[in-house]
Amino acid sequence: MRLSKIFIPTTKEAPADAVIPSHVLMMRAGMIRPLAAGIYSFLPFGYRMIKKVCEIIRREMDAIGGQEFHLPALNPKEIWEKTGRVEAFGDILFHVKNRDYVLAPTHEEIIAEIAANHVKSYRDLPQIWYQIQTKFRNEPRPRSGVIRGRQFLMKDSYSLDRDWEGLDKSYELHAEAYRKIFSACKLKFFEVGASSGAMGGTGSQEFMVESEAGEDTCVICDNCGYAANVEIAKANSTPYKRDDNSESLKEIHTPNVKTIDELAEFLKIPTTKCAKSRVYIHNDTPILVLMLGNDEVNEEKLRIALGAGKIRPAHPEELSEITGADAGSIGPIETNLQIIADIKLKGANNMVSGANKNDYHISGIDFDRDLSNIKYYDIHYVQEGDLCVNCKSPLRVVKAIELGHIFKLGTKYSEALGAKFLDEKGEEHPIVMGSYGIGVERIIACLIEQNHDEKGIIWPKEIAPFQVHLIGVNMKNDEIRSTCEKLYFEMNESDIEVLYDDREDVSAGYKFNDADLIGIPLQVIVGEKNLAKNKVEIKHRATGNKKLVEIGLLIRTLQDELFLP
Repeated sequence: MRLSKIFIPTTKEAPADAVIPSHVLMMRAGMIRPLAAGIYSFLPFGYRMIKKVCEIIRREMDAIGGQEFHLPALNPKEIWEKTGRVEAFGDILFHVKNRDYVLAPTHEEIIAEIAANHVKSYRDLPQIWYQIQTKFRNEPRPRSGVIRGRQFLMKDSYSLDRDWEGLDKSYELHAEAYRKIFSACKLKFFEVGASSGAMGGTGSQEFMVESEAGEDTCVICDNCGYAANVEIAKANSTPYKRDDNSESLKEIHTPNVKTIDELAEFLKIPTTKCAKSRVYIHNDTPILVLMLGNDEVNEEKLRIALGAGKIRPAHPEELSEITGADAGSIGPIETNLQIIADIKLKGANNMVSGANKNDYHISGIDFDRDLSNIKYYDIHYVQEGDLCVNCKSPLRVVKAIELGHIFKLGTKYSEALGAKFLDEKGEEHPIVMGSYGIGVERIIACLIEQNHDEKGIIWPKEIAPFQVHLIGVNMKNDEIRSTCEKLYFEMNESDIEVLYDDREDVSAGYKFNDADLIGIPLQVIVGEKNLAKNKVEIKHRATGNKKLVEIGLLIRTLQDELFLP
């Protein structure tokens, strides 16, 4: 490809809203341009990378028996209403103006609809269906370039099995395919257990890249490899060490004390002697949740502990009616509410919490003695330095970008949409489903997050838009031009993917800056001084190392560098 012909509008500066490296460099390197908030056009250079990634994805999906579909992005809303996900997705779901249609953020419903009409017998199973399709989600705060947008390209696949054992096999096939995909894309990734969220199902797993630009938070043990999304991560919680003697309950006037820190300061006690009280509404029933000190409620863990149903924090205006007090003065003594306490509080004594009366607290609370209507669960967020649940090594809490997510859906969608099959005995059963997604643009963004320097992108040679950047230093020099044309022809004939900077109207310095910005792995530089010796220069973009090569040996040298046959 000649650089004088391809549209790569590089720039020195990025827009002010581009903050993270991948966003900045995708803009500067002419890969993308914004159309609206969270909506990007992929220009030829960027779309070339899209096609490279999709080629790898298709190869590995086909290898596990996947069959490629192309499903409509415009869906009748009634299908989504059957599974309850119009409400579950809420404002994130795009509705078409007449409200009878939605723009699909994923395609479980459509897959189940097709299966309901065409999969009739156990002989039709198992199936793996996949597509690479545009998705839409009405993100309230799109940011970080293509990492969190309102329109994005996703590989989504779906497994259809007759039983849970079959689902387990399909799930592991996808997990292994995902490892191969991300490895082929030269990404440093890790796997975590995760919440199924609005997707539903019995289990899920995320594939993540550690990055300060990430919006997910994960817990990692560098010793044994344990990793989990913070929503469900566990730690080895040290049992509460009880005081030798339990004090009597005592009401204390605490005017204008609202927070745990204010309470600890007022009473001159550590925050770990305080039990924070929060009220949640579970299926219209209020419950009291107790946390140790400043620990925050992990609402996903709480939802899992409570089982099916909806859960939300009580509104401020509800608290007085439910407990008799406002936030900051609520507590577990003399309450009729079901009490859920974090496991860290099990056996605690001589604790302080609200008195269910404004500006008053109660000290001397013994959880074993004073609280009968109580259940304990792990409902706290794991924190940096907590001990691993497996090996008791210190845990790290890191920001991460989600690359892919796989779910064991079970029969939620097949039951809602009537996707059933007959077994060998003629008995009817719902199809057991799995769902598996990969963010295509996220792969590209994460590649850049992991491979860049102050000059620009550094593409790994195994997956780069082009393998070689051929640079004619002065294209007005007839010898340089004729040599470049000859080398360009030979590289194409040898199946070397080459970007040829044949521009005459820009300086050598401008060409070199562009070359470092767009980051092609190998630069072949043709200049007068070296050409006089019948040599050209090869520069490795990643290391900056340079070497001179005889022109006659160039193609073989490039093939060796690129591991080409």
